[in-house]
Amino acid sequence: MCNDRDLDTPQRDFLALMEAGTLPLMAAPMFLVSGPELVVACAKAGITGSFPAANARNLDILDAWMAHTRDAVQAGNAATPWALNMIVHKSYDRFDRELELVRKYQPRIVSTALGSPRRVLDTVHGYGGIVMADVASPTMARKAADAGADVLVLVSSGAGGHTGHYHPFAFVAEVRKFWSGPLGLAGAVTRGTDIRAAQLLGADFVLAGTRFIATAESQAMPAYRDMVVSSHLEDLVQTKAVSGVLANWLKPSLEAAGFTEEQLREEKKIDFSGDIVDAPKAWKTVWSAGHGVGGIHRVAPVGDVVRELRADYDNALRMEQIQLQALCRRYLAAAPSH
Repeated sequence: MCNDRDLDTPQRDFLALMEAGTLPLMAAPMFLVSGPELVVACAKAGITGSFPAANARNLDILDAWMAHTRDAVQAGNAATPWALNMIVHKSYDRFDRELELVRKYQPRIVSTALGSPRRVLDTVHGYGGIVMADVASPTMARKAADAGADVLVLVSSGAGGHTGHYHPFAFVAEVRKFWSGPLGLAGAVTRGTDIRAAQLLGADFVLAGTRFIATAESQAMPAYRDMVVSSHLEDLVQTKAVSGVLANWLKPSLEAAGFTEEQLREEKKIDFSGDIVDAPKAWKTVWSAGHGVGGIHRVAPVGDVVRELRADYDNALRMEQIQLQALCRRYLAAAPSH
């Protein structure tokens, strides 16, 4: 999809990495779920994995995580990159110290959330890395593009841990009016057919989060994994009341935590100050998931999940060829003869 575009070197490099993988797919960074074990398993399966820097309880642990991830990915599948996700919101206390570790370990891809990617650009571009920005609206996409992001990820309606308001059909079309660079789509990606559908819309790749919660390598508690497996679309509640960030939450976990209907209507202020992993904040006791949760039926290793997605993706391509051939025959049969 990218050969005829006017792209800079980081953008071409990124698309080449996606094309070389098992699928045009990244495992999304999920708070309290993604860690080094999940990222390394993704690399072994031929896709890019990522974890949020904020998941490490302290900077010493983050230092060890980044060293282990770098070494394990290089030893197992050096062609597959790994990505570090950074909170760039102004309330996040650890940003500057995390950026020092980015300079030290130089992850191939650094993704940003909840703020401008401008804060990481000089550091990441300085060592030849790629900056990817999560955006939840066309306005945010323009700002990230103007700031110099190499890759945009559209967080559409249906995403889990932080979600958007916009339908992916319209969202991709709107952003493609002004952005020709690498474009990812997040939200309700559970099947291989979802990946192909995103490509047909105009995206280059997808991010899947919920699909990787119920994996053996995730850091999710067993009860969280089991709830994902047993839940359906109508078991989700969208609210800002938990963390201040609009997200989809599993209703049984909200009920267990004692949230009332009145509380769920509250618009809590975003605050990522202090120790967000160990501190007794509400988001630790409730669990998020995206709209694709109903398509997950068992806990499985990452390798099995990727193989299932690839098989479904390949089948979608085969069905597409069959349908195109049938449409061509129908069109030719209906065309007037001259």
